[in-house]
Amino acid sequence: MFKVLYNEKIAPGIYKMVIDAPLIAAKAKSGQFIMIRIDEAGERIPLTIADIDGKNITIVYQAVGVTTYKLAEKKNREFVSDVVGPSGHATDIRKIGTVCCVGGGVGIAELYPVAKAYKNAGNNVIVIVGARNKELLIFKKELELLGVEIFIITDDGSIGEKGFVTDVLKRVMNSGKKIDLVYAVGPGVMMEAVSNLTKSRAIKTLVSLNTVLVDGTGMCGSCRVQVGDETKFVCVDGPEFDGHLVNFKELKIRQGLFVEQEKHACKIRGIPVI
Repeated sequence: MFKVLYNEKIAPGIYKMVIDAPLIAAKAKSGQFIMIRIDEAGERIPLTIADIDGKNITIVYQAVGVTTYKLAEKKNREFVSDVVGPSGHATDIRKIGTVCCVGGGVGIAELYPVAKAYKNAGNNVIVIVGARNKELLIFKKELELLGVEIFIITDDGSIGEKGFVTDVLKRVMNSGKKIDLVYAVGPGVMMEAVSNLTKSRAIKTLVSLNTVLVDGTGMCGSCRVQVGDETKFVCVDGPEFDGHLVNFKELKIRQGLFVEQEKHACKIRGIPVI
């Protein structure tokens, strides 16, 4: 059993949870994730580690299905059944020059520890984050405390610029700055757009993928994705891959693998379907 130290809503439908998990916290690094199960009858779901503080790990999630709705109902000092990790390969952090970190939606929380690690390694870090509106923009203060250059974009212009993250990324690319790496995490369509843009300039691009993970050990195959001419498993080979080689069309299909089952599960439990 793992104690929930903090579980609060930080934006409409988005929650931040801090879990007492000293063994995981001791080994976890940026880019890795955990598999969490609420109770013995529950499913396992993957959630990226957004921060590490001593013996505690922080996760950020959006209540969009049965399991995440149950997770949102957890009170401070209550428990979840299982937390396994850290899983996946950590981000290869080193001093490489200028790193442009691009995040969208809930992916901003996943971007934060990566941007922080690149900054601490001595890189010049540029952060571009996008959300549908001001209310849904998360981790703004945390990113500002990193002391890096930040661009904020929203669909409606309620905070920062109105437009898309690729609009700003294109502007940065055209500014004459030498970008050594672009790191993107967020909705698949956003990561694909970023990868297509950087491919035209041959700028190395890493994307953190969020396919459906059932067991998280490479056994089920639900998370497989085509990367170049190879089939990879996000849970054990990733979650980060060369964005120029990822088959995003296949990724989109895999992300919708259990949509109908999830809708049915939500319906019989009276949970809103997003």
